[in-house]
Amino acid sequence: MHQPTVLVVDDEPKIRDIVRRYLEADGFAVIEQGDGPGALSAAREQRPDLVVLDVMLPGLDGVEVLRRLRETSQIPVILLTARDEEVDKLIGLAVGADDYVTKPFSGRELAARARVILRRVAPAPPEAAASATVSHGALTIDPARREVTTAHGPATVTALDFDLLLTLARHPGLVLTRRQLLQSVWGADYYGDERVVDVHIRTLRKALGDDATDPVYIETVRSIGYRLIAPPPG
Repeated sequence: MHQPTVLVVDDEPKIRDIVRRYLEADGFAVIEQGDGPGALSAAREQRPDLVVLDVMLPGLDGVEVLRRLRETSQIPVILLTARDEEVDKLIGLAVGADDYVTKPFSGRELAARARVILRRVAPAPPEAAASATVSHGALTIDPARREVTTAHGPATVTALDFDLLLTLARHPGLVLTRRQLLQSVWGADYYGDERVVDVHIRTLRKALGDDATDPVYIETVRSIGYRLIAPPPG
């Protein structure tokens, strides 16, 4: 059985040690780095399955590391942020983070979130692949390959954005509240800010080439949530 590898990036050795011990206890192999350039080198050379990335790093900050990772990779990333770094959380999510955990944090919770994210990006079993493709007009979503195609061709989306789109696509025309989307995509035990849904909807629209003011795919229902626009009949 493949042992998933997590790259833990934080400039504080004590925090890296705490994270490593919890992740290893949960069955992960762990690589450690203490700065931004080291994180990029380790991600490129050792190809971990997931990155736990502190925002405040020497050399390159975590958001810039994430931005550079996203130029060539869709590897899942969990950001570690301080309690007062709201702007960094939102920027990080907009750049392509899959989740964030606020310091001080529970090592057990972090390990659980890592497990959920890796389970989310795992390939679907072959027997489920044939019937799982979801199509709505020019939009096609293939859960087995985790691929999205629009009228303009393939769209590159993060693992979490893919699941968000798939959830909406499986309920075309129905309004899903932020809380419903959180429970479906992030999990029932997610305790973060509901605004994380809004940030991921923005990055998803960007990937799809969708305009929030004149949407083709995703419509905002003010004060409630979002829905996938069902294509016209015929």
